[in-house]
Amino acid sequence: MTKEQERADHIPLKVVAWLWVGLPFAYGGYELIRKVTQLFTG
Repeated sequence: MTKEQERADHIPLKVVAWLWVGLPFAYGGYELIRKVTQLFTG
């Protein structure tokens, strides 16, 4: 296997890892903004 093939094999794993971290982080940010706006708008 060449280095390029090894890198190509790791791409799906990297995508899954970024989604595993990014989606909960994005949801937490969304909830934070939603609750802060509720706090200041009444």
